[in-house]
Amino acid sequence: MTGDGAQRSSTSGSGPALVTGAAGGIGAAVCRLLVDAGAPVALLDRDADALEAVVAELRARGGSAVAVPADVTDAGAVEKAVAAAEDALGPLATLANVAGVLHVGRVTEIDDTEWRRCFDVNTTGVMHACRAVGARLAERGGGSVVTVASNAAGVPRIGMAAYAASKAAAVALTRCLGLELAEQGVRANVVCPGSTDTAMLDAMGDLPADHAGLVRGSSETFKTGIPLGRVAAPEDVAEVVAFLASDAARHVTLQTVYVDGGASLGP
Repeated sequence: MTGDGAQRSSTSGSGPALVTGAAGGIGAAVCRLLVDAGAPVALLDRDADALEAVVAELRARGGSAVAVPADVTDAGAVEKAVAAAEDALGPLATLANVAGVLHVGRVTEIDDTEWRRCFDVNTTGVMHACRAVGARLAERGGGSVVTVASNAAGVPRIGMAAYAASKAAAVALTRCLGLELAEQGVRANVVCPGSTDTAMLDAMGDLPADHAGLVRGSSETFKTGIPLGRVAAPEDVAEVVAFLASDAARHVTLQTVYVDGGASLGP
């Protein structure tokens, strides 16, 4: 081990982080892990009441947390939220893009409004946050961006074209950001979860929403099962996000990590 390697931390750094989609699910789980590792966290979500509840929970466990309510589809609101986060916590070191929405529907039946909504949140929302935070990280010469996409970004799914396409675009956007800002010491990576026990999973409607069905898979919809035999908990995904944001991953960038129990069979 080199000398500087022996000195670096194996846990998340203590620099402030901004987490979008922080009001619940994977986003809230990421916030818990980051504050437990000593990082102050700014929570961004359009659900202000739910945000405050998570902030209160984080403070009760000894963390430093602040709510910066905003809709990621509103570029001006995101810029103001990022500025407010830095005013409250200091210069950001980490951005975790977790905000996302799901629409279920076949390509021949997709409603234009729902199609646009998926891209507005899942792709353009990621761009708004990456642009606002990425510029600051580049100017300061370091930091980490982690985008939570989906294994649907790399594996076709019947009835999930809008979601899959928007998440695939978010993967490409994040990796391009990482390439563009690598010279400034900014890392950018993607985490692609599979079926995870969140409210979004419950919203999948006529797709297999029961855990046993998800684990088995479906030959009718060409959906593989989950080799590890369980649906992920939000913490399973959050652990990988926290690792990629940490100094332990200081030489990891432009990577896409699938956290799906093997459901995508290692694309």
